[in-house]
Amino acid sequence: MITLDLGTFGTVMLIILAILVVAIIVLYILGKKAEKKQAEQKELMEQSSQTMSFYVIDKKRVKLKEAGLPKIVLEQTPKYLRRAKLPIIKVKVGPRVMSLVCEEEVFKTILPKQEVKAQVSGIYVTSARRIRGPLPEPKKTKKELRAEKKAQKAKEKEKAMKAKQKASK
Repeated sequence: MITLDLGTFGTVMLIILAILVVAIIVLYILGKKAEKKQAEQKELMEQSSQTMSFYVIDKKRVKLKEAGLPKIVLEQTPKYLRRAKLPIIKVKVGPRVMSLVCEEEVFKTILPKQEVKAQVSGIYVTSARRIRGPLPEPKKTKKELRAEKKAQKAKEKEKAMKAKQKASK
């Protein structure tokens, strides 16, 4: 018969490994439940959404308290989320000016001073498309910005070299 002598270190490592496996399984199960709950909530929001046309006055990321949202929204928000910054757009719907919370993708595509037709569920904007106003410029990545700077520096060096050559002639 084969005996396995792990020692103290081996026993500790096996216990830690067992705890990690149990933790991963628990997180997997909790993640699946949260996914189902999120899908149900999204479906409810889609059912209760309505199409609105409005003019975007301003957009920014603000803390929930500073956003100018109704008091009931602040009261229903969990305390740990009250300090988080949310994408808020200030819009004019007819004669009224109101603040709406936006989805991240929608917030990136909307620009101030443009007319938008959007799907709104309560005070939450789920999708939007531009009717009139400026087109959004795509933001450049850090990699693209670095490449542009390198190209600009290379052009400047080339001009300096040409100027030196002309001066030496």
